[in-house]
Amino acid sequence: MQTSPDRHEYPAHWEADVVLRDGGTARIRPITVDDAERLVSFYEQVSDESKYYRFFAPYPRLSAKDVHRFTHHDFVDRVGLAATIGGEFIATVRYDRIGADGMPASSPADEAEVAFLVQDAHQGRGVASALLEHIGAVARERGIRRFAAEVLPANTKMIKVFMDAGYTQKRSFEDGVVRLEFDLEPTDRSLAVQYAREQRAEARSVQRLLVPGSVAVVGTGRTPGGVGRSILDNIRDAGFTGRLYAVNKALPEDVKELDSVPAYRSVRDIDGPVDLAVVAVPAEHVPEAVTECGEHGVQGIVVVSAGYAESGPDGRERQRELVRHARTYGMRIIGPNAFGIVNTSPGVRLNASLAPEMPRPGRIGLFAQSGAIGIALLSRLHRRGGGVTGVTGVSTFVSSGNRADVSGNDLIQYWYDDPDTDVVLMYLESIGNPRKFTRLARRTAAAKPLVVVQGAGSAPQGHAVRATQLPHATVSALLRQAGVIRVDTITELVDAGLLLARQPLPTGPRVAILGNSESLGLLTYDACLSEGLRPLRPLDLTTGASAEDFHAALLRALGDDSCDAVVVTAIPAIGEVSPGDAELAEALRSAAEAVPGKPVLVVHVELGGLAEALSAAASTAPQAGSGPPAGTRLRPSQMLPPTTPAAQPGRAESVPSESRLIPAYPAAERAVRALAEAVKYAQWRRDSADPGKVPEYEDIDEKGAAQLIDGMLARGQGLTLGTEETCELLGRYGIAVRRAVPAFTPDDAVRAAETLDYPVALKATAPHLRHRADLGGVRLDLADEEQLRRAYAELTELFGKPEELRPVVQGMAPRGVDTVVRAVIDPAAGAVLSFGLAGAASQLLGDMAHRLIPVTDREATSLIRSIRTAPLLFGWRGSTPVDTPALEELLLRVSRLVDDHPEVVAVTLEPVVVAPRGLSVLGASVRLAPPPARDDLGPRTLPVY
Repeated sequence: MQTSPDRHEYPAHWEADVVLRDGGTARIRPITVDDAERLVSFYEQVSDESKYYRFFAPYPRLSAKDVHRFTHHDFVDRVGLAATIGGEFIATVRYDRIGADGMPASSPADEAEVAFLVQDAHQGRGVASALLEHIGAVARERGIRRFAAEVLPANTKMIKVFMDAGYTQKRSFEDGVVRLEFDLEPTDRSLAVQYAREQRAEARSVQRLLVPGSVAVVGTGRTPGGVGRSILDNIRDAGFTGRLYAVNKALPEDVKELDSVPAYRSVRDIDGPVDLAVVAVPAEHVPEAVTECGEHGVQGIVVVSAGYAESGPDGRERQRELVRHARTYGMRIIGPNAFGIVNTSPGVRLNASLAPEMPRPGRIGLFAQSGAIGIALLSRLHRRGGGVTGVTGVSTFVSSGNRADVSGNDLIQYWYDDPDTDVVLMYLESIGNPRKFTRLARRTAAAKPLVVVQGAGSAPQGHAVRATQLPHATVSALLRQAGVIRVDTITELVDAGLLLARQPLPTGPRVAILGNSESLGLLTYDACLSEGLRPLRPLDLTTGASAEDFHAALLRALGDDSCDAVVVTAIPAIGEVSPGDAELAEALRSAAEAVPGKPVLVVHVELGGLAEALSAAASTAPQAGSGPPAGTRLRPSQMLPPTTPAAQPGRAESVPSESRLIPAYPAAERAVRALAEAVKYAQWRRDSADPGKVPEYEDIDEKGAAQLIDGMLARGQGLTLGTEETCELLGRYGIAVRRAVPAFTPDDAVRAAETLDYPVALKATAPHLRHRADLGGVRLDLADEEQLRRAYAELTELFGKPEELRPVVQGMAPRGVDTVVRAVIDPAAGAVLSFGLAGAASQLLGDMAHRLIPVTDREATSLIRSIRTAPLLFGWRGSTPVDTPALEELLLRVSRLVDDHPEVVAVTLEPVVVAPRGLSVLGASVRLAPPPARDDLGPRTLPVY
């Protein structure tokens, strides 16, 4: 790229790949002097009408002076960006800084004129909206705070681009021209508009992959076997409803078909469009295949070929080049090293994967990075989908392999409003962008359950993503705050998914237990207690219970207002082979249908027939013996029909009776754990409907704090504040820190105590003794000079010289419970507020609770109650409850400080002694630094490679 000789180096960080409204991709980059020919070619392809709208007059061609002006920029006062596909311009945008008189200007002028030109063939794809986001971010970086644009009244499309952006703006009409002025500072509305566009575009890009009208398998072998040929067979045998092509450049000229599938030597030779290409050629031949696909207009690629980032440094570079190459043509990639994709919709029936059988259709969206985990999940759902919950299977499945491009975030965007998916199950080896993931998860979880197994792996090989510095447990807690159902194993993932796919959400934690085994009922009761549920006394129907007895008991339990869910336990009668399984299953199903508002689960022990019978109770479920033999490939005529009508976001908490399929579990612990997750998720849904508010406090001096921070940061890029500075900054937010006076000699300690008034505390503040009262570095309730001098002598005798101990004297605070409040800005997850009790025991157990900042009043209340040791704050064993409202206010003030001033990258208040009335902050530290860049406030971009 050209280096600007004017004032600034070429700003490579402005380059970005974006997803457009129709799901295709484009590259946005600065325009340079090397782009003269591209600019002229681009302009020649723009219609006369679009040129007239841009220049307000007929303007058939650009002059040499125009080309020079539009390609020479200083990247400060004059900036031009281009959107490109295949290296050619499809749209341009530029700004010119102007002064108050409207003439060209330099900084500190903070206004600029902006103008767009979009090729007619690409209008309506959201190109201008994406360019506006990026040119706005560039302008803010260069100190421009406001854009002005003059548009002809007839140019309604461009007026709509500006008006719909969500910025604060003014509109006027003068001399036949509409003048728009708008501030560039992001607003709640502009961010909402940006996120909505992001969701539509990314969902559409995934839809183009999962709902293709035509598929080409590149690398199809001429004989059965091999990866490419297997995938071709799988697509054909699943009954794919679109057009299917086989591609192999080694095919003889006279070979026109492979097993009745049209065959070609190149994608270029195919007549008609190809929406999706599955690439299964050796890694060294993939670039050629991608080029052919791009030139033919293929919309997306699934790369199953290996030999990329998983193979080492050379493979990582090969993978990065693969992504860059595909995006050049506007294509997205699943893979490389992918297991494949599946869509069971009857209108698609796509099995472009290595799975030899089409998964059973259902309402579960499934994502797994690992192919091995994907196989395990599909097989478990297949076994349990037929034997336990009827036709509850998958709607769509993606195994992304190295996850070089399309990721779990993209799939969440797609499943959010996918009418065929009710529940989302995800196995994530890592979360590359926790801030975006939690934002998407929170929105999706408000509409449908999102269940996640989070591995402890690092970011995928070859990714240039900002890594989180938070512990694994903290990230998990933040996911739960976002509504994610966080489980530990793939078994729990399937258990929870099957319950949530076909049962209503429980309205509370009260559980009725009934069955024909007293022992199994007691095991279920104990499991409920262990999971924090509130079980009722188990009802033992005895081993002689008939199906009618189960039916009547379940009806009574479901009609009882004192329970929110029912667990049915069943064991076979001794000496029998369960001949009444179908009858029992029908009895349970009919009772559940009669009272459809509560979830029902079954715990069965070695009751082989009941699970199948529960499935057979649903009219669309496969009957016993009706399916193909094990290992038989499913043909189109054998595919199961869809099971239920499409569900929409905002699904009601009770499921229509005709779709009630009762999940069965082989162990009480598994059933109860799944139920407990459903209870917690249902409570989150209720709480998220009213998340609370971030309160305003009249005594907060935000401007004064900002001035202090600016002055302090002028001394250095990152610093930990001293005691006086810490107290002053916290004081601007109404947080008072109890004064501590250094005491380097016994006489200093006495003078400090006389200033503070007895009784006092003497503390060692050396790093190895700080906040460690258990080590003896603290002396409390020193009532007079004699006690103080004795305590000082004891500390120096035990731990060393005063300069090593760093002793301080502090006035005694009212007795209470010692707690700790922390806030930190993580480069990936964002600002996080943490709370726990102070002391070694809590630290050892990791008993800390976490919330994303800004924290609302409801979240502050729940944060205090989330730790396991919370009872100590509320009168445990007859102690006096402490002032938790004061503690909540402190948490909210710390949250406001960090949210208002992202330069405050770390705050620690320890200990905070919470008394029955009020609290005392006895120690505090604050660290300032330039804040990490916030990806969520910038323009939409795809990950950088």
